[in-house]
Amino acid sequence: MQKKQPDPIISEVWANRDEYAARLRYDVAAIFQDIRVRQKKSNREYFTYPARHTVPEEDHSIAPQ
Repeated sequence: MQKKQPDPIISEVWANRDEYAARLRYDVAAIFQDIRVRQKKSNREYFTYPARHTVPEEDHSIAPQ
């Protein structure tokens, strides 16, 4: 079986993503803060949806309680 060549577009996206994360020292909080600042500067309208509430599933195990 031949080894697939990496997709050059995917490779470029990953390289850009890694460069961006490295500039922010891979700090997830800093990355999200930077994204929020960029959103505000863009003057675009962004939507925020309410958090989904999960419903606990019933326990269907047969273990004695």
